[in-house]
Amino acid sequence: MVVYLTTVFNMKSVSATTLVAVFSGTANIAPLIGAFLSDAYFGRFKTLGFASISSLMGMFVITLTAAISKLHPPHCGPEDIGHCIGPTIWQLAFLLCGFVFLIVGAGGIRPCNLPFGADQFNPNTEAGKRGINSFFNWYFFTFTFAMMVAVTLIVYVQSNINWAIGFAIPTFLMFLAVALFFMGSRIYVKVKPEGSPLTGVVQVFVAANKKRRLKLPESPHLSLFNYHPTDSINANLPYTDQFRFLDKAAIITPEDGVNPDGSAVDPWRLCGMQQVEEVKCIMRILPIWVSGIVYYTTIVHTHTYAVLQALQSDRHLGGNNFEVPAASYIVFSMIGLTIWIPIYDRLIVPTLRKFTGKEGGISLLERVAIGFVLSVTTMLVSAIVETQRRNYALTRPTLGITSKGGAISSLPGLWLAPQLILAGLTEAFGSIGQVEFYYKQFPENMRTIAGSFFYCTMAGANYLCGFLVSLIHRVTAKSPTGNWLPEDLNKGRLDYFYYLFVALGILNFAYFLVCARWYRYKGTGGVAIELANESTPTEKQHIV
Repeated sequence: MVVYLTTVFNMKSVSATTLVAVFSGTANIAPLIGAFLSDAYFGRFKTLGFASISSLMGMFVITLTAAISKLHPPHCGPEDIGHCIGPTIWQLAFLLCGFVFLIVGAGGIRPCNLPFGADQFNPNTEAGKRGINSFFNWYFFTFTFAMMVAVTLIVYVQSNINWAIGFAIPTFLMFLAVALFFMGSRIYVKVKPEGSPLTGVVQVFVAANKKRRLKLPESPHLSLFNYHPTDSINANLPYTDQFRFLDKAAIITPEDGVNPDGSAVDPWRLCGMQQVEEVKCIMRILPIWVSGIVYYTTIVHTHTYAVLQALQSDRHLGGNNFEVPAASYIVFSMIGLTIWIPIYDRLIVPTLRKFTGKEGGISLLERVAIGFVLSVTTMLVSAIVETQRRNYALTRPTLGITSKGGAISSLPGLWLAPQLILAGLTEAFGSIGQVEFYYKQFPENMRTIAGSFFYCTMAGANYLCGFLVSLIHRVTAKSPTGNWLPEDLNKGRLDYFYYLFVALGILNFAYFLVCARWYRYKGTGGVAIELANESTPTEKQHIV
């Protein structure tokens, strides 16, 4: 999208990068709202259906901006540099309208897609449990394979044939996907919405605040209110001594009434210990989530600036005139991911399982930690390659001038492959690990919100990227070393920018290790709570 905005809408690279970062960030925050609406009112199937139609509309609008000349500025070639006409307010408004449709679509599809797929497995059987474990890996495998087609064939059509046709093809494919989704509606397992689980979270904080002056009993797991609804799909959790201030929500006072079925008369004054422990699960996840924001900035920067690096590198293959589109270099990241996932899922995990006894071979946080280490390595390799690319451009004959006026380095574009392959491996460990971690560690009735949590990580990363790009662009413009991120990368110091994120990544990894050491997995490390209604199942599904 950065290439489209700079070539068709004549935006400067910094402006285009910032706009895409804001769009991506908003599209990744929207799933939190979509998850709430899905859990509280509509259910995952209806939410997915509405969001899919919205995404289709967004893609149609973006296609129109490329197909109709009045919806984008006049073409700007190398001879027009310095005199390019930017988009009008109405052209920009129409483009943003398409972005809004896509954001609404992302808000429904992203939080519901994975949980809806996982709903099709029976978690009470051994085959169902293993199916869910593999589902996350193979979901990302198929998703990445589709993205490979997008950044190779589709991008080639966009860059070398026509932007309108290049957008029309995925729009048509989206239409087919929406049609197929609704055709299978009769065979899906559909979990009923049970009302917003966020209400229960707020109740715990309100009740704990009302009783903040009360003293906790010496044995909380024996004396606190322990009601757990028999129709709850949430697993019984042991009492843990973390976030003990929340335990006050379960202290029974003379003013608290209890209904005949054992529930609290006023749930805003008295909450069950199970409800409190579910909130503790979320509280324990939050520090891990924060570390994921800095981690994912490496992925965002790698995908964004690798394209700009490719534009100023030798993209020819062999001795022929075929030139690889700059945006297609991202395929190396996807190749790394798609090759690694089957090897990891079918060979490495079963082997590790024999030694560790863990269902996933290694723990979820160990998998995420490997991703964090790889993210730092990715930034380090990116910095080294950029130094080499820039040196070639400044000390050796160049291969021409880009549409933005920057000299094309004679360094082969394939030098970008290692950093992109590493970025793919980073996602295979860090990103997939986080998605599975959120899904399994959130309370069962909040799995749609769990599905949105990783996208909130991506949102935070995109906003952080946009902020840092703008900040560094302004600060370094006045520094002795010059602007790190100018239009012409040869005049900048993108490698310094990468080294900055190497340092941030190391600090973030240290913070993650502290959080991981402190973390307690759901259902472990506590004292079992004796429930008045022991018939509560650990997993149930309510089929529409």
